[in-house]
Amino acid sequence: MSEPLRVGSDYWPVWACTYAGSRPIGPAALDCVRVIVIRSGSALLVGELGQRLVKTGDVVLLAANVLCGSEPEGHITLTTIHADTDYVIDQVYWQHAGLVRDRLDAQDFAATIYAEPAQVLSLGERQAETLTTWLDEMVALSAERPVARYFFRMQALWFSIAHVIAPFIKASPVRISAARPSHVRPTLPRERRFAPIREEARRVAELLRTSPERRWTLAALAMEVHLSPAQLGRVFVDAFGKTPLAFLTMVRAERLARYLRETDLTVTEAMWRVGWRSRSHGTELFRQYVGLTPGAYRRRQGSCGRN
Repeated sequence: MSEPLRVGSDYWPVWACTYAGSRPIGPAALDCVRVIVIRSGSALLVGELGQRLVKTGDVVLLAANVLCGSEPEGHITLTTIHADTDYVIDQVYWQHAGLVRDRLDAQDFAATIYAEPAQVLSLGERQAETLTTWLDEMVALSAERPVARYFFRMQALWFSIAHVIAPFIKASPVRISAARPSHVRPTLPRERRFAPIREEARRVAELLRTSPERRWTLAALAMEVHLSPAQLGRVFVDAFGKTPLAFLTMVRAERLARYLRETDLTVTEAMWRVGWRSRSHGTELFRQYVGLTPGAYRRRQGSCGRN
């Protein structure tokens, strides 16, 4: 699912869904943290992880806005937990309350210790089986209304699952002192949504998603939202964790992957439609984000389109 689970004013900061099937799932990036538990079967992941084979007992951890897709090897069952990025940062803040001074400090701290935006955690089948009951209940509650009634149970399930997988997460060693200076900056919480903090960032993301074929520059985007290029860069990175032009590359890679799966456009024609005028340049950028060249990706999809 590509949108937050929301009905009316209901909103889950953490929720889950289960997929069972054999069809490929195209590369996609969501503005939330994803924890994907492989419950049975195996699949080849493609995206910013490169190409990685995952199997029963593996857990895939994806930071916000990380591009990832999968190609099942036969039938696969997986459960994906979606967690609001701010919700996760709040937990880092309280987990390390003796070391960080505010939530923005916690955001920097999390980015330092969890420097890898995508990880495959090998729990093993026996350890992963301990998550089964919790995952099933979380999926069931995610469809319930009203949200407030089950909020604490959902948190309990999330913490139980996180407690099991946390020891497997690769973290960078950080020397940090509780006496270090606090950042001089506002500490009010951000609006709790799977969305950017500023309207300008939302508008730029919309422009890039709807018109990736345009020859965008940072200056041109900044003019669209009446900010300086430097201001836009700060606002956008704060919202999405990427610069606008890096975000554009991700959108183009995602759109090109869709064209290669769903149309018979040649690779060159598809690249032109997403805004890449140079096939060699587009091929290299696509490979960096998806882990395959466009031609190899199409062949894996079993497409009859022309290259």
